This record gives sequence, C-alpha cells and structure tokens, in this order.
Amino acid sequence: MTRYHVPAGSSPAGIFELELTPATTGWTYCSLRILAVRPGEPVTFGTGPEEMLVLPLSGSCHLSADGESLDLAGRTSVFSSLSDFAYLPRDASVTISSATGGRFALPGALASRRLRVRHRRAGAVPVELRGTGQTSRQVNNFCAPDAFECDKLVAVEVLTPSCNWSSFPPHKHDRAGEHEAELEEIYYFEIDERERGTGMAYQRVYSSAPDRQIDVLAEVRSGDTVLVPHGYHGPSMAAPGHHLYYLNVLAGPAEQRSMTFSFDPAHAWIRDALESQPVDPRLPLTSPADGSRQEAHP
Repeated sequence: MTRYHVPAGSSPAGIFELELTPATTGWTYCSLRILAVRPGEPVTFGTGPEEMLVLPLSGSCHLSADGESLDLAGRTSVFSSLSDFAYLPRDASVTISSATGGRFALPGALASRRLRVRHRRAGAVPVELRGTGQTSRQVNNFCAPDAFECDKLVAVEVLTPSCNWSSFPPHKHDRAGEHEAELEEIYYFEIDERERGTGMAYQRVYSSAPDRQIDVLAEVRSGDTVLVPHGYHGPSMAAPGHHLYYLNVLAGPAEQRSMTFSFDPAHAWIRDALESQPVDPRLPLTSPADGSRQEAHP
C-alpha cells in the first residue's frame, strides 16, 4: 500500500513540494506537481515532454510562457470557489509569480502534440452535481474531454460533503475496449479544516483481475496523494465534520481522450437503489457556473 499512498511532504523535488512523474511512479503518462510560490518571488521551470495545467489551489498568480502573459484569478482555498486555470504546452519555459503567494497544482501528461497556451476563466468551468443521497458530490469539469482541449491530459475536481462517499460504486479504467478507456490516475486530496481543525478521509483501491493486483485502504489528509495505475477505485469517503476535495489527474495511450469506465458488478446495483433519493441539499459546496446536473463518471 505504501507504494501507492504518498503522504504530504514525502515526495518533494527541487522547487516542487510534490513531484510525481512517470520516472518516480513507474508508469507512462500521468504526472502531478504542487508548487508553492512565495510573495514576490518568481519561479521558472520547463514543461519538457509534458503538457501541463496551472490550477490555483490557493492564491492568484501571473504567468508567462511562449510569449504569452496571463493573470489567473485564484481562490482562498479549494472549498471557497472555482478558479481560473491555464494550459501550458510541452517544451515551454514558464515563469509564475504571485504578489501575495499561493499554492498551485500542475497536472501533467506526456504529450505528442504541441498546442498553444490558453486561459480559462472560473465562470466558464462546467459544474455537475452527481449521484444521489449519500453518494452525492460536486464535479468541476474544468479539463474533462468535452470541456477543454488537450493532447492526452484529463483533470477534474470533486468536492464531497462530509459523511458522503464519492467514486461509488467502485469503477475501473485499466483495459482499452468499447466501453472502457485505459487510464492512469492520480488522486490529490485536501480536507476542509476551516472550522474544525485537522481532518481526514479514506480512499480504497483494489484488484480488478489477477493481472491487475493492488490493495490500498489509505487514511488521507490534506496534501496526500493516492496513485491508481489500475484496479477498481472507490469509495472516497469523507469523514463526519469535514468536507473532502480531490483533484483527479488522468492520462492514457488512446488518441482520443475519454473517461469511460466499468463499474465493479458486485456494487453496481447501488446506483438504481439510490436513484429515488434527492441530491444532498448541501451541494453545490462552491458556486457552479450554470447549475447543471448530470450523471456520468462515478
């Protein structure tokens, strides 16, 4: 289990307080870096063979790349609002600065095509309320396949009210097929501790086949990460008293980006059983762009 659960502060590298890449994880496509920027101290890095996003977790920033200059209006925390974000192409030199400081997630994926630098405002991010009853959660589809163009990278944010279960029924996407994409996935967690101090949550990942062995039941805290190279994953369990946030980063070999998946048949029945229950009235936890509601990815 320790191979796949990365506690906060255990995987720094250079300027990054967290760096997970194919070289450190042992897989092929997916990466995540967390960058803490001090007030008035610019940070410069290269994207290399990866396309990346700049997603403020807290704070705002100015960035320059490929001759473009952008200002990202961020947020106080992931539980306060949605955020602007930016796309960075492969083989780019990037400088980020913040007048007041902040923390920024850099989801990434090995890319073949070189696209252009782009900026998306928070108000244009599609928001879904998924599930019903205690499987209700909010999904910010800022970089879902049908929401934002990338070469390989997919990323979404999920907010789960306290006591609820996300990613349930458990699902997998580890074999390419007509109804399933092959994807590596990273879960990066934050716990809402604004009112009640240190919190926790739990993440489950388990084997989907004899050649897809994995066994993770991790107690996660703010800044922790769980790697999902294969296998069924879910539930993501928000403990009483603390809302749960996670950033999903996904990438795989297919030319066309997709988030298609297969449920664990042992638990798939729960969707129909809960269908008549209302969506948790605490949702949305942060203001949606359009109030839309859909059900797709678990």
